[in-house]
Amino acid sequence: MNEWNAVAEALRLGGWVVYPLSLLAIVALTITFDRAYAWWRYARMPRDGVAHTLPATHVLRRVDVLFDDGGMPLWRIEGHVETAAAQIERDMNRGLWLLETIVTAAPLLGLLGTIVGMMHSFRLIGGDGLVSPAGVSGGVAQALVATAIGLVIALVALFSFNYFSRRVDRLMDELETFAGHRLGELRLARERAGAAS
Repeated sequence: MNEWNAVAEALRLGGWVVYPLSLLAIVALTITFDRAYAWWRYARMPRDGVAHTLPATHVLRRVDVLFDDGGMPLWRIEGHVETAAAQIERDMNRGLWLLETIVTAAPLLGLLGTIVGMMHSFRLIGGDGLVSPAGVSGGVAQALVATAIGLVIALVALFSFNYFSRRVDRLMDELETFAGHRLGELRLARERAGAAS
């Protein structure tokens, strides 16, 4: 229980900057959990790695169904695959721009809290000659708490952003490989059908 009291006291010392920092933390965690759920629900690869065992909601299935119309020209299928890949990339990147912004904004807000806290401390020192040690240390504490909170939020957002960005890149590589393989199979099947007739 003492830990929670210490956290509450630190937040109180952080001053008004803690409120926007708390909002950034909530947004960063919301995006992180949302993207984790989206990856688990729509892009989780099966253990055996076989495409036909993918669930119907998997992003590769969105590309796989484009090959079901055997009479469609290959150039049209390729166009549909490119369009689907661009849409999948947009869907899986949703919210990552905001995480990237939080990586920059959180330390800057923490720095603002540092400046405000230090200004408060210097105002107490440069006043009428009487120095209140409690007031000075409170301003320094406010400065340090705001900086620490901003850095922690930025670190969490940075790790989340880098992880999900890398996953999107890897998914797009898998999608390109998958579509190339399916196009190759379709070309081969059409060549054999043309040679047989």
